[in-house]
Amino acid sequence: MKAGRFLPCLLALTGVPAGAQTIVTSAGPERVAVTIYRDPGRSPSQAPNLGWLNGYALVSETRSITLPAGEAEVRFEGVAGGILPQSAIVAGFPDGIVERNRDAYLLSPATLLDRSLGRRVAIRRTSHATGAVVETEAVIRSSANGGIVVETAAGVEALRCTGLPEGLVYDGVPPGLSARPTLSVRTRSGAPVTATITLSYLASGFDWQANYVASLSPDGARVELFAWMTLASTDETSFVNADTQAVAGRLNREDADVQPREGGPLNLQCWPQATTSDIPLEQFQQIARRRGFAGGGEDIVVSGSRMRRANLESASPITVINASQENLGDLKLYRIPEPVTVAANSQKQVALLTRPDVRVALVYRQGLSPVQAAEPPRPATLVLTARNRAEDGLGLPLPAGRLAMFGERAGRPLLLGEGSVYDHAIGQDVEIELGEAPGITSQIVLLGEEPRWRLYRLTATNDRNVPVAYQATFYEDPGNMRFAERLGRRGYSPMWAVTIPANSSVTLDYRVKRERPRN
Repeated sequence: MKAGRFLPCLLALTGVPAGAQTIVTSAGPERVAVTIYRDPGRSPSQAPNLGWLNGYALVSETRSITLPAGEAEVRFEGVAGGILPQSAIVAGFPDGIVERNRDAYLLSPATLLDRSLGRRVAIRRTSHATGAVVETEAVIRSSANGGIVVETAAGVEALRCTGLPEGLVYDGVPPGLSARPTLSVRTRSGAPVTATITLSYLASGFDWQANYVASLSPDGARVELFAWMTLASTDETSFVNADTQAVAGRLNREDADVQPREGGPLNLQCWPQATTSDIPLEQFQQIARRRGFAGGGEDIVVSGSRMRRANLESASPITVINASQENLGDLKLYRIPEPVTVAANSQKQVALLTRPDVRVALVYRQGLSPVQAAEPPRPATLVLTARNRAEDGLGLPLPAGRLAMFGERAGRPLLLGEGSVYDHAIGQDVEIELGEAPGITSQIVLLGEEPRWRLYRLTATNDRNVPVAYQATFYEDPGNMRFAERLGRRGYSPMWAVTIPANSSVTLDYRVKRERPRN
């Protein structure tokens, strides 16, 4: 074998640009801070898509670098793989920087093959019978997407179709491939110097949300409220012992192009040179299994994205650290007081807030069209209401997320409902819909007609053994309706608020003005 050759699985090097006089490599930061922003387009009713996170992070790193005199290329290894290079701010170089580059393409079997297209490599084959190893020079003629086509002195062939163990041997790593995500800058310095450099940048592939757990008291008047801050990352870089914080609120930010990345597994496919009907089923299945195919011809590939998703959905580490809340202009900043590791392709939960005694009320609510008569009974929606004030047990900004409410029966917790929490400021009313309640229903019937009016009756029924608060809001122009009793208002609409006794029903009679016939 020629000197300097290697198998791709044994060695990973970064390419050296031809124009750089000196290369200075910073392997990683000495200190790092990560601020995670929510996906601005995701509703609180939606959990983060762990396979495709559309939030982002602001990463700030501190590194010590020794620079030679003259021009040098400084390589910041270990930056986030989803770095947006146009957002990078580099400070601390005594004489500034000349240019910066994002070395986006990571070393992998696929990128090594793609970047070697048209170049000479060696094919190493091992005989099953004798164990002898033979090397043949070849030129790569196809990309890594599908089968690999190479050209040798004997002609053109597809790799891995001879039945022999074989692999490619490369003379070196093509320029532009890095073993880790890297940002490089070109600098000039008048004298040798050791500088403390600050590198800050935005990176895609992050998200976070609040996850609330509410334990309802037996009388339904109070909850014990606890919230997790769930941080998620699909980036390939881990940020160890990072000063971590999260920002709540909707930040005005233009969509940015995500830096393209290459890489991934090689998916080599090669079928026998005959039709499948010519091969006995048992032999066909053995060939398929040996060559990495499922029984129906579907190839099985364990890709990085699938592994990432499995890791994200597995049990995540839980760190019980209460986050502190600060104002950040119109946004809210939640700072984790101790360093935590924002690990690659994972999620982490830290304690966000605890409120042991929050005053709440449970209301069964419906929005009704007043003329929808003769329909089956419709269930109401259970709504948890609270006032975000200190005297009611809250009194702090509530970031958006999901809430699960639990009750207790015979000493065991029971899930009562789940709902969405939107961003709430101090002093705002909090209303969280927890799902339909089939035991609280309503039905409208038409009682009769007059020349100018139609007469209706709304009946609300409670099959529970305790009284419940019920609210019905009518979606109709209030000027077209007349009620048998005085109603309140919800917005601009009439609202009937009443307590339904246990295992009982209540009724409301009203009139709706008839439309005048058209001439």
